[in-house]
Formats: sequence, structure tokens, C-alpha cells
Amino acid sequence: MRASETLDRACAEAVELARTAAVNRAGAMGVGEHLGVVADDTRVATHLFACPHPGYPGWTWQVTVVRASRARVVTVNEVTLMPGEGALRAPAWVPWSERIGPGDLAPGVIMPTPDNDPRVEPGFTAADMPPDMEPAEWSATRALVAELGLGRERVLSPLGRDQAAERWLAGDGGPDNPMTAQATGACETCAYFVALSGALGRVFGACANEYTPSDGRVVSRDHGCGAHSDTTEVSRAEQLPMPAWDTLGVDKGIF
Repeated sequence: MRASETLDRACAEAVELARTAAVNRAGAMGVGEHLGVVADDTRVATHLFACPHPGYPGWTWQVTVVRASRARVVTVNEVTLMPGEGALRAPAWVPWSERIGPGDLAPGVIMPTPDNDPRVEPGFTAADMPPDMEPAEWSATRALVAELGLGRERVLSPLGRDQAAERWLAGDGGPDNPMTAQATGACETCAYFVALSGALGRVFGACANEYTPSDGRVVSRDHGCGAHSDTTEVSRAEQLPMPAWDTLGVDKGIF
């Protein structure tokens, strides 16, 4: 038992009272040996009991008892299960927005974009025509905006484009991987390469070759694989002769 000058004697001696309270709270988890008592304040002390449950090694039942001024009866204030030094604890809680990673978004999961997301910036929706603009000029402006892909509430910011470019270049669709090292040609010169629009199109496109692992994925112009459209077989298949039709003979099996 740990004692101090402020440890109340009556509170310190209320071991059985504290044990009973711990047993009532612990239930099937059980209560182990009495580990000691510490003074929390004047006429306030906490009794510590071991927790024998195998799932809580190093944890203790802590029962705080108190005695009112000039009173002889000690009462229980609270019962808690607390971890001690070296106790097995759950990992620190991390918000969902920080836990989610690439590929974690599943069907039915909603991931809102915050208003201050630096990856996007306001787009040009062209909802209302300015009073000083001619209708023909306004129509041409809206057509140009739609062609550039800017007619949205939000568009990628320069930071968002840079982050995407760095991520794609470092991934399997970039130039630094075994597939590209053994490729017969670069994607930029391949018929199956479909360039992206906008600024990212200067570096990236999508693969449209169903036989490659990159089919339907973003690849850099200097990426490559063994299925380049200019890779042709040296020997070509022998051309079969035209079929000959027998118009004189009779197949007796049909009678």
C-alpha cells in the first residue's frame, strides 16, 4: 500500500468496500488481488485491484472512495478500469479522413470534398450572361468553356494537377518500371494511346489495348509495354487459296 500524509485512514482501510464495488462492476471479468491505495485528496483515496481477464493484461480496477467531513462512513465514488504501465491498449484513434487511403472508397461510401480542399478551385459555370456582352459572343464563350472542360462548379487546381501527375508518374503507368524497361516502344507513338485533354494531356493518356495490364488506366507518354501497335510479327500467315466449288458432281447422300 502506498500512503502519504494526506491519506485518510478510514478510506485506506475500506478495502473490502472497494473490492465489493469492483466485483459488482467487473462481473465475469473478475477482480484480482489488492495492489494498493493512493490518496487523491483530503479524505479521498483510490484502491487498485488487479484485472485477471486475459484480454486486459496490465489493467487495474480502480475504486475511488470518499469520506465526508466529520463522517465515519466511507462511500464509493466511482469504479473504473484503467491501463497501467505496459498495459495492452488500443491504437490511438485516427479520424476517418486521415485513415482513408488510395483505393479505399467502396460502393455506397460517400466522401465529401471539403470547401477548403487545395486540390480544387472554383470553375466557370457561365450561369448568367454579363449585361455588356453580346449573345453571339456569350454563346461562343460558353462553347469554348465547355470544350475546355471548365463548365463545372469546381476544377482541378494547379496543386491538384501536380499531385496527380507525381502520383501517376510514380505508379505502374509511369516510366520507371520493368514493363517500360522491356517495352518495344513508348506509349506516345502507340495507336492504342488516347491522350488526355487539358494540361495533363501533355504528359498522360489512357491505354486502350485490352491485352495489356494498363488497359483503361492512365499511362505516361514515355511508358511502354510489349503490345505496342507498331510491334508486328516478322513472319506472316500464309494466304490460303480461293475455295473451289464443285458444280458438276452429285452428292448421293442427299437422296
